[in-house]
Amino acid sequence: MSIDEKKFKEIIAEFTLTGEQLREIAANFRQDLQLGLKNPDDSSLRMLKSYVGLPDGTEHGEFLALDFGGTNVRVSRIRLEGEGRFEITKRVGEPLIIPGKYDYIGKDSTAEQMFDFLAKLIDEAIDNEREKKFYLGHTFSFPSSQDDLNNARLIIWTKEFATPGVEGEVVNDLLTAALKRRGIENVEPVAVINDTVAVLLSAAYKNSGIYIGSIYATGHNTCYIEPTIHDPKGFGKGGMILNLESGGFMKLAPNRFDLEFDKRSEKPGEQRFEKMVSGRYMGELLDMATAELLNDVGKIYGFTSIDMSAIISDETPDLKKAAEIVEEKTGHKLETDDLKKIKELSSAIVIRSARLVTTSFVGIIWQRTGNKKIEPQHIAIDGSVYEKMPLVKENIAHALSELLGEEGAGVDTILDNGGSGLGAAIAAAMAV
Repeated sequence: MSIDEKKFKEIIAEFTLTGEQLREIAANFRQDLQLGLKNPDDSSLRMLKSYVGLPDGTEHGEFLALDFGGTNVRVSRIRLEGEGRFEITKRVGEPLIIPGKYDYIGKDSTAEQMFDFLAKLIDEAIDNEREKKFYLGHTFSFPSSQDDLNNARLIIWTKEFATPGVEGEVVNDLLTAALKRRGIENVEPVAVINDTVAVLLSAAYKNSGIYIGSIYATGHNTCYIEPTIHDPKGFGKGGMILNLESGGFMKLAPNRFDLEFDKRSEKPGEQRFEKMVSGRYMGELLDMATAELLNDVGKIYGFTSIDMSAIISDETPDLKKAAEIVEEKTGHKLETDDLKKIKELSSAIVIRSARLVTTSFVGIIWQRTGNKKIEPQHIAIDGSVYEKMPLVKENIAHALSELLGEEGAGVDTILDNGGSGLGAAIAAAMAV
């Protein structure tokens, strides 16, 4: 078969954003920030307070970091030496579920079992030490309500977790009780933060001029330091970090594929921004558009962001790798010219994602800057899409230049991976 050229160009156009559209979305993002600062109920951004500001670089000492963001849990001992220097002196980790052996995330498990498991890992990390005092920072990446740095109450489990007895509870209270059951009286949890906040703390500890932290991976979220909000306890400098839960941003210009995908998703009308940009959903958008090109409307091929990365990266004359992936997924053996179209379509979806993500960064920069001159700064990003997906970094850079002009010459992005553990340790240091 041969892909219809007119239909192909129409679909590419649907995944192409003009500079004017980008500017409008960035302005809408800034408007939602302004609305949210007055009343979070008026904004599609959650504007969750972290009760911590930025580190000042003097943080030092040895701290424990519990990284609890999914089924794989890690506990690290991290020695902070100030001025961006640190050493991970020990790290242990285990999954919360091993099929056929144990399961601490299912509905038949209990909160006590889950947190006793975490206490066991902490005991391993401190080598069963019972005399030395340890302060623990906790990166807890589930929807929570928080009214101080050490008080996060789980609102609802996500990521297929169903452990009873945790929703509605303060997670560090459950952890402290588990530590006591194990006889660990010398470990004190003192801080709970979101994983995106951890990225910002980690990057700001190592670099100056960082005010925005983001995760750009399977999911997407961004946080930033808001200079007009201060915690009475004064943890950190520069104001307070706000976790935006920006995947839920709504003031967008979705195309017909976005609308159709949202309609048939598990939660229609929610996480609209994330559905247009994150690695979890890129493959599904490619599925829908490719099915239309191949006259298979409604068929689900199962393309993933990893497939898209491989297709885009294929520089061979006959696109051999792309041909293998497309034939395996669709059952169609395409000629090279048609494979080039699938490669261009994959690229268009990725480029749109990068440009959309940039609008959120620019909206924050505009909000923080006001009428002043934009200061040179780095935007810290963690995540597989930013780190590994072709076309992402350069298109974020292009969009920053397009929207900020010459003023944005000093604005760039940097990778900060592994920030969940270091960020938790920094939060603990700031708390004590």
